[in-house]
Amino acid sequence: MAVQRVHRASYTMDVAAPAGVVYGLVADTTQWPLFVPASIHVERLDFDGVHDRFHMWATANGTVRSWLSRRTLDATRHRIDFRHELPAAPTTAMGGSWTVEPRGPGRCRLLLEHDFTVDGDRAADAAWVRRATDTNSRAELAQLKETAEQWSRLDDLLLTFEDSVRIDGPAELVYAFLYDVADWPRLLPHVSRLDVREDEPGVQLMAMDTLTADGSVHTTESVRVCFPHAGRIVYKQTTTPALMAAHTGEWSVIPDETGVTAVSQHSVLLREEAVERVLGPGTTLAHARAYVREALGRNSTATLTLAKQHAETAVRML
Repeated sequence: MAVQRVHRASYTMDVAAPAGVVYGLVADTTQWPLFVPASIHVERLDFDGVHDRFHMWATANGTVRSWLSRRTLDATRHRIDFRHELPAAPTTAMGGSWTVEPRGPGRCRLLLEHDFTVDGDRAADAAWVRRATDTNSRAELAQLKETAEQWSRLDDLLLTFEDSVRIDGPAELVYAFLYDVADWPRLLPHVSRLDVREDEPGVQLMAMDTLTADGSVHTTESVRVCFPHAGRIVYKQTTTPALMAAHTGEWSVIPDETGVTAVSQHSVLLREEAVERVLGPGTTLAHARAYVREALGRNSTATLTLAKQHAETAVRML
């Protein structure tokens, strides 16, 4: 029986932040879509403080892949070992570790190691995986470094909020409105263009032009992962407006005995160096937070309101 070759790669990054801060960023997989560029969505399945099991969607060489992963966390040693439970093709095994090494007061070194095998030891597949691993790992470490070095201001740079609308109509019609984004330019005044493709069922790649209150246009690109049986659509903007370093969100359709609550949730990491350039000299982070909250909330509420009209009108017509 042939023995598969194990491919290995390692990456390091020196970070001007305490080791505990960097370890905390790596340890919390639920926040990875904000801090790890390739990460689209993490669905945590089990977590007891030491053992972490989750389903991840991420970009790899321009495609979207997903896998199940297990991790073992050692907070004392600042080390996390991981192994993919169901690797994404063409890998047959993928694992490795994160290690944060203290390097003095307020400094540390972040080490990421990978090992993987590919089906049939095909050279082209191994090269594809190595290219994706190299691209994503370098981007991950660079973004984690940038985020960690802002650790004393992260509370001001991060904001999470939600808006909701109560709907007297079927949850299925509300979800369909949120899912069928190809119709949005015809239905939503703030959407002037939208291109979408769904190469894999439930995974949508979307490019959209959005009109702002001052008449300018923001072009964004997003990946959406749809869970129709749960009434959820999660997404990450892979191309964001200048003011945002990262933007993730979720549409939720929650039925109960008397109707439906439709919820739009946003999480944003602001790009501090862009605040004055985008909003004008002297603009504070507090003003930038309020601006983003109002702009995103206005568009989300408009979308939810039209979903409400769509569902309730259909019921009346029946």
